[in-house]
Amino acid sequence: MSSRANHRAALAIAGTPDPSAFFSTGKEIEFVSETAKNIRNIAIIAHVDHGKTTLVDELLKQSGIFRINEQVISQVMDSNDLERERGITILAKNTAVAFGDIRINIVDTPGHADFGGEVERILKMVDGVLLVVDAYDGPMPQTRFVLRKALGMNLRPIVVINKVDRPDARPVDVLDLVLDLFIELGASDEQLDFPVVYASARLGMASLDLAELLAAMQDPQPGKADFQILLQAIHDHVPAPVGEPDQPLQLLVSNLDYDNYIGRIAVGRVERGRIECGQQIVVCGYDDNSLQQAKIVKLFRFEGLKRVEIDQATIGEIVCVAGIPEINIGDTVCDTSKIEPLPFVNIDEPTIAMTFSVNDSPFAGREGRYVTSRHLRERLFREMQTNVSMRLEETDTTESFVVKGRGELHLSILIETMRREGYEFQVSKPKVIIKEVDGVDCEPVEMVLVDVPEAFVGVVIEKMGGRKAELINMLPPEKGYVRMEFRIPSRGLIGYRSEFLTDTKGNGIMNSIIAGFEPWKGDIETRSHGVLTAWESGEAVGYGLYHAQERGSLFIGPGTPVYEGMIVGKTPKSDDIMVNVCKRKHVTNMRASGSDDALRLVPPILFSLEQCLEFVADDELIEITPQSIRLRKRILNSELRAKQRARKGDD
Repeated sequence: MSSRANHRAALAIAGTPDPSAFFSTGKEIEFVSETAKNIRNIAIIAHVDHGKTTLVDELLKQSGIFRINEQVISQVMDSNDLERERGITILAKNTAVAFGDIRINIVDTPGHADFGGEVERILKMVDGVLLVVDAYDGPMPQTRFVLRKALGMNLRPIVVINKVDRPDARPVDVLDLVLDLFIELGASDEQLDFPVVYASARLGMASLDLAELLAAMQDPQPGKADFQILLQAIHDHVPAPVGEPDQPLQLLVSNLDYDNYIGRIAVGRVERGRIECGQQIVVCGYDDNSLQQAKIVKLFRFEGLKRVEIDQATIGEIVCVAGIPEINIGDTVCDTSKIEPLPFVNIDEPTIAMTFSVNDSPFAGREGRYVTSRHLRERLFREMQTNVSMRLEETDTTESFVVKGRGELHLSILIETMRREGYEFQVSKPKVIIKEVDGVDCEPVEMVLVDVPEAFVGVVIEKMGGRKAELINMLPPEKGYVRMEFRIPSRGLIGYRSEFLTDTKGNGIMNSIIAGFEPWKGDIETRSHGVLTAWESGEAVGYGLYHAQERGSLFIGPGTPVYEGMIVGKTPKSDDIMVNVCKRKHVTNMRASGSDDALRLVPPILFSLEQCLEFVADDELIEITPQSIRLRKRILNSELRAKQRARKGDD
């Protein structure tokens, strides 16, 4: 019998598996406290859009968290406005549900690769993971990334094949692909014996038996094939926390929260001993090995979507600690009698850098509430306390700072968040971070998975080839779509995503993940077209825009305030062109045939923040305010720009 057949037999697809087949707690039980036996800590990990947050919604609903008559919104865990708007999870969040005699602490993690730092540190708090995989897509780049981290930390996996209600679902094939991925990532024998739950989070249905679930979907009945199956699988297959409850306290801080009344709140798991309200403790600093004495003012644990105050907690509990003003992620809370810091997870290094600086445009200070370098500095340093995969460097001037992140989306979320908070500033074009390895300059390289209609395969391969991409794999067409896997320098993707959507007429899907650093791949052709810049400051009018649109495509409409050096459009020519969008028609008492015809303006191209980051060139900046996002030249005066170009030409 093949290994795959053995695996299917072990999973007992036709029936309920024996829990003892998956793990034995014989050794651990000797050291587990009574409280820890009643706790399960689990993280939900998945690629973006595989239904992770919807699955958490259903777990909360079916575990009785909400009242029967309570109106429940979707994405209850995505409390951030940006998360709801974009339909993605950005910040890891905790919740807890009761199932029988146990409490299950659940952490919902981001699915996008740019927020992988959130996933890495959260895995330190749990003993098992729910790996959610789409029943059609199968394992995707982020699936590989988070699963490698989970397996490396020896966490017990439960595989949930979600979206089996899709018309094109292929759950049996996807299970084979998941098993292949486990083997490829070097999973242990225990980890390979993972239970499989088939689910439709949208319908709130799940089963260990695929045939049973498909039948239940045809004839839905209350209590049949519901999420109790998934909760039971967590109960049976995720080990209880292991620790020494009678030893001095150790707690590793994995997350931070904030409350207007009690200040900074540290979220972490009790690794050893007990923690009590009013207890005197010592905080060991993660970065500087500093020690600070403090007192536990308040202690909370999660119940549903709320924090509930408690008096004490023991090993395995995920708790919230208040009363320590300077605590940070990665710090260890210890008992005063035994100070032993815990090792923190190694977060992957940033790959993209941008310069954040004080807005110095002619419109500076008009629309923002926080506009000075002090405001900008304080906000960026505050972000570094919770955003562990982001780095901040001060420059030789107090007006600008270099911010490093895991990708364009990672940085754009910070920019958009600050914009909504009332900050006004300007940012440069994103640039990749070059790292020296064995004396060789190396750049970040990404694995890219694209699904495109057959008709657009040629143009995608051509464009990716021009950006130094290497085609690794290409699968035959399935339902009109071809899947291709590329290896490409990260800088080759900057500015390409919107172009990719245009080339595939919106039908292409692209996913990527950082694959490491490799030697510099050579120069890549940057933006080939020029831009239209405003000739003078003022307000754009229809007459000026009508004549400017003959030179290219416009980004603004009538009534838009502009200043000299502001980018108002793009031109197919390679050189930049200055246009006077404020020019008004001279009024005369002469009337000519056709002169009174209405001027027809082409609707302007409106860029999102991400599109601006892709579009901007090295000599340009993006002006960010709460009300506007403007593109501008770094040097606003046209004569000074000409002198700068001349100097570069002489060099």
